[in-house]
Amino acid sequence: MVKVTVLDKKDAQNCPIRDVLDRVGDKWSILIFCVLEDGAKRFNEIKRALGDITQRVLTSTLRKLETEGYLTREVFPTSPPKVIYELTARGRALLGLMMPVIEWAEMTHAEIKADRAQA
Repeated sequence: MVKVTVLDKKDAQNCPIRDVLDRVGDKWSILIFCVLEDGAKRFNEIKRALGDITQRVLTSTLRKLETEGYLTREVFPTSPPKVIYELTARGRALLGLMMPVIEWAEMTHAEIKADRAQA
């Protein structure tokens, strides 16, 4: 088992936990991974699957995930150009690790919503 240590505030910028989770712990990244779980998708397919994401935010998030090596972007020289996104091995590994959390969220969602309503 990996020992997790909390770094002092002086070294926070070098904390691997903060650095990695800051990139994939946003509102959209894991949802994009879920959309791409069953294979490559075009931009508009991802946008339709997510529903309420803006084009600007989706573009930015996909670029970030590509830069970090979680997905690939392939452009086909057609008119108009066809662009597809697909999870890399790193993206699939992260999604595999997140699946228990995703499943837990789905199982407990009704309870959590009820608790929020009572607060």
